[in-house]
Amino acid sequence: MADRMKQLLTKTKGDKVIWGVVLVLSFISLLAVYSSTGSLAYRMEKNSSYYLIKQVMVLGLGLLIIYWVHNVNYTKFARIAVVMYLLSLPLLLYTLFFGTSLNEGSRWIRLPVIHLTFQTSDLAKLALFMFLARVLSIKQAVIKDFRQGFIPVLVPMLLTCALIAPANLSTALMLGFTCSILFFIGRVQVKHLMLMALVGLMGLTLLFAISKLTGFGRATTWEQRIEDFAVGKKKESKHPDVYQVEQAKIAIANGGLTGRGPGRSLQKNFLPHPYSDFIFSIIIEEYGLAGGAAVMMLYLLFLWRSILIFKRCPFAFGAFLAVGLSITLVFQAMLNMAVNVHLVPVTGLTLPMISMGGSSIWFTSVAIGIVLSVSKYVDEMEGERKNMAKVAAEQVKENGAQAGNVQNEPSETPAELKPKKVPRVKTATITLPTG
Repeated sequence: MADRMKQLLTKTKGDKVIWGVVLVLSFISLLAVYSSTGSLAYRMEKNSSYYLIKQVMVLGLGLLIIYWVHNVNYTKFARIAVVMYLLSLPLLLYTLFFGTSLNEGSRWIRLPVIHLTFQTSDLAKLALFMFLARVLSIKQAVIKDFRQGFIPVLVPMLLTCALIAPANLSTALMLGFTCSILFFIGRVQVKHLMLMALVGLMGLTLLFAISKLTGFGRATTWEQRIEDFAVGKKKESKHPDVYQVEQAKIAIANGGLTGRGPGRSLQKNFLPHPYSDFIFSIIIEEYGLAGGAAVMMLYLLFLWRSILIFKRCPFAFGAFLAVGLSITLVFQAMLNMAVNVHLVPVTGLTLPMISMGGSSIWFTSVAIGIVLSVSKYVDEMEGERKNMAKVAAEQVKENGAQAGNVQNEPSETPAELKPKKVPRVKTATITLPTG
């Protein structure tokens, strides 16, 4: 067993800090899910450990996915990105009209035979950022041009967001914002980004108007959430979102600085979904503001390490891939935390790698695995460059020593025994492509 673990650790490559962050987040998830699912287990007549065991299995498979994906050369994802993106569009369209409805939104597809449900938006997010990283890397030479550079990256984003928005507006807005950051990093002109924001605003207005007139979409829910967020403190409301926010604020107030202790949350018995959307408030109640700040720092640490990978990667596709996937993951986490502390309206976004889930954790694991794949390639390339430089330096040193020995030989050495002129050895260099 010990030998197998050593072999596994030897084959585990990539950024060690990111690996550590993922393991710590997984451990926090087990603690939080086990604590927050007691009332759910009671209602569903399950054993108190049922959801813990389920989460262990989900996270275990997620870690295996990360390990498997990080061993794949990231350049292969450039070809996979096109197929995944083209597959995601009809799936989103099917979900919009025929998907399984949960919590007032048609966001899920139920797979036949195995009866597993998954959000097609999770697949679409992953596919979109992989595809945009590919297009941005190809179009770097003409990225400043509106028709040749900007339109090819704008259209895929608009199509995906337009198909997600009617049933899941918060995810569509998150995608639009994170794509804007990726475009800015990819040297898209600011005036083009401003035009994209204007088009997005017009699209939101049109979507809201169509939804109000036809009843298709969730205009009433969006309007209610914004109203509750804006004037919720000034009026009594029986809307479920207001109730959840109030219970979350009570949990945070009960937690204080150091928390009530593991498993001692009170509000988990009152929050409708303390194990998913509002799990962060349960973490604060049990581990205090210090625990909540520690969770936030873990996500920021993940983002920082991904930015370092972006700066070290000499190829545009790998750089955009790493930073794009990490930004969307961390931004989703920050939005979830902001909802829990009532800084933004309720969105329905989960806390990545911590909230109880299945397919959402697995898609997140794929994204993390891709980031680690880029990191692994960068480490290997830098290692090869250092080895080549070391070998070249040793050759130069060895040839220099040989030249010194030649100069110290007696002058009476016969001419036929004198060594030939030693050729000059140049230090090996590696030219790294920039695109």
